[in-house]
Amino acid sequence: MGCEGGTPAVVEEVPAPSASVPEPIGYDEWRALVDSLSEPGGFFETDNLVSNESSFLNVLGPMRRLAVYGGAYVGVGPDQNFSYIAQQRPELAFILDIRRDNLLQHLLFKALFHEASSRIEYLSLLLGVDPLPDPTAYINADADSIVAYIAGAPGGADSPSATRAMERVARRIGSFGLDLTDDDRETLRRFHDEFIRQGLDLRFTTLGQPPRPFYPTFGELLTARDLDGVAGSYLQRRSDFVYLKALQEANRVIPVVGDLAGPKALAEIGEEVRGRGLSIRAFYTSNVEFYLEGNGSFERFLETVAELPMDDYSVIIRSVFPQGLVRRHPQAQPGDYSTQVLVRMTDLRGAVRGGGYESYWDAVTRDAVDPGG
Repeated sequence: MGCEGGTPAVVEEVPAPSASVPEPIGYDEWRALVDSLSEPGGFFETDNLVSNESSFLNVLGPMRRLAVYGGAYVGVGPDQNFSYIAQQRPELAFILDIRRDNLLQHLLFKALFHEASSRIEYLSLLLGVDPLPDPTAYINADADSIVAYIAGAPGGADSPSATRAMERVARRIGSFGLDLTDDDRETLRRFHDEFIRQGLDLRFTTLGQPPRPFYPTFGELLTARDLDGVAGSYLQRRSDFVYLKALQEANRVIPVVGDLAGPKALAEIGEEVRGRGLSIRAFYTSNVEFYLEGNGSFERFLETVAELPMDDYSVIIRSVFPQGLVRRHPQAQPGDYSTQVLVRMTDLRGAVRGGGYESYWDAVTRDAVDPGG
């Protein structure tokens, strides 16, 4: 449903676990976790400002059926993590990525959640458009209606609204107290400016290459639906945004710099989760494992995963892209270039301890949960 005749469509809330955010983590402890868990940053060939996974919501139905709720969350990349977190409702979330730039981008998102009182204000600040005069008019609107409003709102690149949004967000980032360099601040400014300049048309881009036309736009990601036909981005339902805002304000979303197969970050996140009496209920790896196999570190990553705190509800969320011209994942859906795959973490642990996988392709196809089952 979209916005018809200027009236926002009201979203129907779907049942969600009635989880509440635990007591806040103090800023000193939050900063200490960011610093102590992180490894030196590495390189990847994209800014990765938005996802290129059109299939990213296709695991939400299976996650609902498997009751993947609570516990802790670990994921890589930008804001697609929030859609998984919104459904899972974890007590604690870690965003782990090899690029320090990803940590900086999550500071931008954290600032937006702190500053915005509503979903429409969140997008207005991110994209530098004029805020809605009466935000209560869209308080229970669906994502289609919110995106439709933002698409036609005045402001954007080089506007006073954009300048005010960037200044407001930069002040909030400064209040978090992390030790940022001049280069860090310039990267944050550049990222925010890129969102403002490209707006809802922003796509994933590999450095030095034009965006691929089959990659989804930011607007398409925000209005995507899962395989059950349920719109599931983190901006679809007010209740999800309220939860995410509370989690961010409680400093329970912790960005970490680290290689998934590196010497400490992932293993120490596991120990931090275990020490708090939790299990990792969802671990979103995107297609990072493909690159780990290419550099010879995939087995080391799997061995680390097998030691993470998990239980019978724990899953890994993977994104698998075609290999060559014809090799597509058996669960590939028509119209999607990527395929989202769900695997129980206990099945992965059993495979690793039982002799391992023959290859990356074996790992991403063996034990995959039936998306329609």
